[in-house]
Amino acid sequence: IQLQACGGGLVRTRESLLLSCEVSGGFFNVNSMAWYRQAAGKEREMVAAISGDGSARYGDSVKGRFTISSDRKNTANLQTDSLKVGDTARYYCDARMDWVIGPDGLSYGGHYWGEGTKVTVSS
Repeated sequence: IQLQACGGGLVRTRESLLLSCEVSGGFFNVNSMAWYRQAAGKEREMVAAISGDGSARYGDSVKGRFTISSDRKNTANLQTDSLKVGDTARYYCDARMDWVIGPDGLSYGGHYWGEGTKVTVSS
């Protein structure tokens, strides 16, 4: 199972980016997905998360500016608007899979992270 994040880049303040994360490979049943970020010298923080029923929650610093969405299958997007210099970070997607039995009779599930995509916001 792999998580591929894309959409990062260099933008100016108040501009927008759409980050996308896709889960692929193997057999899986996604329960929830989330976006985290880690800026240089800082701890990783939760940006936004979406559960299987579509309910979303956001970190305080991005409420009202970022929107997470999911197809409830294998992708989660993060629309980032009104970007600030403080949003500069590497953004990682995370997926939690329900434990299920695959067609081969093996168990699949767990918690997976992607490599991340870099977002840089300049003033």
